[in-house]
Amino acid sequence: MSKRRGTIVAGLCLLLIMVAGVCVQPAQASKGKVKLVYVEWSCATASANVVKAVLEEKLGYDVKLIPVAAAAMWQAVATGAADGFTTAWLPTTHATYLDGVKDEVEDLGPNLEGTKIGLVVPDYVSIDSIDQMKDNKKKFRGRIVGIDPGAGIMMKTEKAIEDYQLTRFRLIEGSGATMTAALKDAIRNKEWIAVTGWTPHWMFGRWQLKYLSDPQNVYGGAEFINTIVRKGLKEDMPEVYAVLDNFHWTPAELQQVMGMNQQEDSQPYENAKRWVNEHPELVNSWLAK
Repeated sequence: MSKRRGTIVAGLCLLLIMVAGVCVQPAQASKGKVKLVYVEWSCATASANVVKAVLEEKLGYDVKLIPVAAAAMWQAVATGAADGFTTAWLPTTHATYLDGVKDEVEDLGPNLEGTKIGLVVPDYVSIDSIDQMKDNKKKFRGRIVGIDPGAGIMMKTEKAIEDYQLTRFRLIEGSGATMTAALKDAIRNKEWIAVTGWTPHWMFGRWQLKYLSDPQNVYGGAEFINTIVRKGLKEDMPEVYAVLDNFHWTPAELQQVMGMNQQEDSQPYENAKRWVNEHPELVNSWLAK
């Protein structure tokens, strides 16, 4: 997606936040309203709801979760329209977003370590590297199934298409849900498919999958998921800031919540409350001032 198009999308999403009346008013030092933004990826949905459960159930804040596009997520916090978010993929995937607002936000550092992004295929696919895709265009139906436009992994995939000369491949935009639905259908029919994937993700627990190697290192190496907050949050809401600063868990713990969210008729917030109640020791460490 072009930089101009990404700017337009971010601006429109931010405008929608404001029109909906969810712009942050001057924060109160005591209990009050907290605005957290997130993209509707499975990992972001899980972490945002867990943090909401902690702030509401343990500390008594009123937390509003606002789903937005990736670019708008960063802009909302940079402009003070939201208090923070828990899914900044760094140092590579969201580097462009951070560079644009680094003086307007506070990076609290990793809340999860051991992540990865790249192109993912079912394990029955007989190639092992992205540079082998060009000779197998027909088997892949000339497509790479992606997620929402503007996501960092989509920008990296556009670069991969260019660097690996996959110019006859189309990058299909959609969402995390449409991506996994396409993957499910392909696996059921034993068809070849390449999707934009990341770890941790519940799909690795459901199907036998593998990353295609990336000789040109377009997708970078191991990454971290960081927490980003607006400037001034520490002074305005020290309790909220402390929870967001202390928030840290493992890929296995995140995977547990993502798995719960995949159950039929499950509600992410109800799952988050249940998970929080089942992990008191960890949650108490986030509440420490």
